[in-house]
Amino acid sequence: MKYLANLSGLIAGATLAVLAPLSIAADAIGPTEKQPLNISAIVMFLIFVAFTLGITYWAARKTKSAKDFYAAGGGITGFQNGLAIAGDYMSAASFLGISALVYSTGYDGLIYSIGFLVGWPIILFLVAERLRNLGKYTFADVASYRLSQTPIRSLAATGTLVVVALYLIAQMVGAGQLIKLLFGLPYHYAVILVGVLMVMYVMFGGMLATTWVQIIKAVMLLSGASFMALMVLSSSGFSVEKMFANAVEVKHMQAKAANDKAVKMTEDAKAATATGAANAKELGEKAAKQTADAKSAAKVNVMAPGGFVSNPIDAISLGLALMFGTAGLPHILMRFFTVGNAKEARKSVFYATGFIGYFYILTFIIGFGAITLVSTNPEFKDAAGKLLGGNNMAAVHLAHAVGGNLFYGFISAVAFATILAVVSGLTLSGASAVSHDLYASVFRHGRVDEKQEILVSKMATIALGVVAIILGILFEKQNVAFMVGLAFSIAASANFPVLILSMFWKGLSTRGAVIGGFIGLISAVVLIVLGPAVWVDVMGNPKGSELFAYKNPAIFSMTLAFITTWFFSITDKSAQSEKEQALFLPQFVRSMTGIGAEGAAKH
Repeated sequence: MKYLANLSGLIAGATLAVLAPLSIAADAIGPTEKQPLNISAIVMFLIFVAFTLGITYWAARKTKSAKDFYAAGGGITGFQNGLAIAGDYMSAASFLGISALVYSTGYDGLIYSIGFLVGWPIILFLVAERLRNLGKYTFADVASYRLSQTPIRSLAATGTLVVVALYLIAQMVGAGQLIKLLFGLPYHYAVILVGVLMVMYVMFGGMLATTWVQIIKAVMLLSGASFMALMVLSSSGFSVEKMFANAVEVKHMQAKAANDKAVKMTEDAKAATATGAANAKELGEKAAKQTADAKSAAKVNVMAPGGFVSNPIDAISLGLALMFGTAGLPHILMRFFTVGNAKEARKSVFYATGFIGYFYILTFIIGFGAITLVSTNPEFKDAAGKLLGGNNMAAVHLAHAVGGNLFYGFISAVAFATILAVVSGLTLSGASAVSHDLYASVFRHGRVDEKQEILVSKMATIALGVVAIILGILFEKQNVAFMVGLAFSIAASANFPVLILSMFWKGLSTRGAVIGGFIGLISAVVLIVLGPAVWVDVMGNPKGSELFAYKNPAIFSMTLAFITTWFFSITDKSAQSEKEQALFLPQFVRSMTGIGAEGAAKH
């Protein structure tokens, strides 16, 4: 550990040296065209994989107990855990998706950045300390502390597995499309490669290996994004105002060019119609499409809000899902058990909030930089004038524009490392729900030794890896953009209400928690399926035929979960409910003081 502590110090110093000069996912990566082999990206990625597999080998030798496997023995420092949380949270959808949103819509892309970030003060002030004092390995330990174990752990495990499954599908499809674009590898090979690597990290190295994979990825991502933002600012004389003015000017010029092109195509179509040319109909259709594109381009004001999420209810609902969903994500909550005490848990959130906030500022600068440096460069456009690989590749193309082929290879490798780090955390969280919550607590009622539990967890890891690979391949051609949003909605509607009420409300009963939690989960899934995100975009039904008008259901499903949890708890007059209420005071004392809390493992 001394070696790793020194390494941590070096990493921190290197990060600060890179960061000193400067002050989600939005959508999944869509279908892409296979590109030629990118040798520099492949070499850098292989170096990353070799290094992280070496860490996995080291971690495997130190992982001896269940606490080592699930929580790295509780020996991770607050700074290391903060960096690992940032590595777990800053997904490829955040890096590529948010910068793509800023690239296409400007100021409005910030709604995701702000939503993802403001969940962290909630975790800092309401969740982290109490979670660490009450729990052991998973958030179900906290939710079931004074309530009936079997139904509450079953609910928590269901919520965990649904969130993990949705998140994993989005990440696996994103990984396959990203690698096909950046590395020139076939989609199926890419998905299998990610699946095999994530299983190896988790199965052999447990939480310790997963933590260090996330730390290394966070340092790589923050360093690369810092360099990109620095180069973007240098191109505008380190004037943020000039950067915005340049972006506005570029968008204005592009809108004018699109309009001029539409006028010319319309005149050509009219001339072809007048002369009875054979291709008159085709020219007319192309002119109509160009006219529509020109009108859309004219509406884009990169410094004005309201262009991306124009419906206020949708905007509030999305904000609620991102804010409270963060405090209900099982793979994030699990990280608080890796530190030694509540003080280190608070420090974890403090550092994580700083790193994540800084990262989202960088994505904003990167998005505006891509407008001025990428959208004006024909090298990054196809024959139709669209960005190669779609808007999600704006950040990757910007890396090529500011740093050449070598830095392009580095950012490509970082994007892949980002996915690996996130799926490793998700897989460990899902495996823990199966082994610790379902097998050890629900099926065996605590009568199980550590070796059996770890064996089940490793078997669950393999099963999750296989399922993730199969689903990743099956969903290759599907629009999976809604899945990350649904995962946050479920976390906010099923996991968060039960977790927060179990810690703060004396009147919560097992009946209320189970009914409310499942209603939150089911309503979030049903509403998003009936809404435009799935009903129209995925199922292909006509626009306007959706049965639920909003893309983001959290404002309804989360409210429903809290109300039903409250109602079925206050109407529960059973002896079991009275006993659970009596246990609230001892739970509250432990949550506030840490007396009786799990300590770090001794080695």
